[in-house]
Amino acid sequence: MKYRIDLKISSSNDWINTVIANFDLFLIDHANCERKASAMAMSFVAKYANRQEILSELIDIGIEELEHFKEVYQIMESRGIMLPNEIGQDFYINRLIEICRSGRDERFMDRLLLASLVETRGAERFKLVYENINEVDLKSFYRKLWASEARHGEVFVRMCLNFFDEKSVYKRLGEMIEFEGQILESLPIKAALH
Repeated sequence: MKYRIDLKISSSNDWINTVIANFDLFLIDHANCERKASAMAMSFVAKYANRQEILSELIDIGIEELEHFKEVYQIMESRGIMLPNEIGQDFYINRLIEICRSGRDERFMDRLLLASLVETRGAERFKLVYENINEVDLKSFYRKLWASEARHGEVFVRMCLNFFDEKSVYKRLGEMIEFEGQILESLPIKAALH
């Protein structure tokens, strides 16, 4: 059984060049994304407390994402970058949420698969940062994050397969991958994770 997602399209050279040229802005966005990722994992715990098969792992992911936030914040502090008071809208995430179905089980499946897509895209982009940044400490940090996000992408697919049959999971995942690629192509290029 395959847990790793194959994304429809790859991030562009323009995206990574923009990130490297505006790295302080990227760090602010990255910190915000880690805060949201931790909150997302904990929202699964709150909304699906009856899904005991995955609660412990969701809590671990929530803690790990919060640790990532702390590490990004420490990098920001060392560079004199302030954490913003507000987290702006994320067009990429909002568009993905739009395709989530409304039935109780369908929404649960879609939210798990959405989490997998977001983590997989994050892994793909952290790998690009790792491969293109020159600062040794940052290179090491983003290499570690790349591995962590890739693992999270697989974990959410595996969680989904605890509750739904393989055929329906991979059918829906294929639909969501197509849509994610369309969203990514429609995004403006900016120094942000999404």
